[in-house]
Amino acid sequence: MNFNQHYALTGKHALLGASQHAWLNYTPEKMQTTYFNMLKKEKGTELHALASSCIVNRIKVASLKKALNLFINDAIGFRMDSEVILYYSDNCFGTADAIKFEDGELRIHDLKTGERPVTNFGQLDIYAALFCLEYSVDPKQISIVERLYQGREWHESQPDAVDIASIMEKIKEFDALVDELKQQ
Repeated sequence: MNFNQHYALTGKHALLGASQHAWLNYTPEKMQTTYFNMLKKEKGTELHALASSCIVNRIKVASLKKALNLFINDAIGFRMDSEVILYYSDNCFGTADAIKFEDGELRIHDLKTGERPVTNFGQLDIYAALFCLEYSVDPKQISIVERLYQGREWHESQPDAVDIASIMEKIKEFDALVDELKQQ
């Protein structure tokens, strides 16, 4: 049999696909919620791409008290780089929305487009640890400033160097463990 070829769909997954078959047990209300959550995720991806383009091209936006505008203008004002991959290994890496390291200060900003408030800086702490690992920087020798932008405001944290060093050790430990597991 000659099967139809769907090249544009290679590597993609359908909302009502076989590999994610839990939808068979959904109510119409649950399906509606799942669909709208997918749209919100896509919108967040688009907003991040817009923000990155503005930052890279140094295009400031209207000074409105909205997270997207604050994030873009602050990243430009701090002369930050956008969408920087921080790499420790194939098991552990991540992309910082905006980052800068200069004069002993590491600055990491993250844009949150979801509706649920995010108050945990764990993701940004991991970025800081990945930066220190990749560039052989001792977190005790620098200052770190992290900002989360969401809704109409931003929140800032200055993590303790000991906490970042602890995350670095956890990354090393779990990376080695995953590598061992891959050999089994």
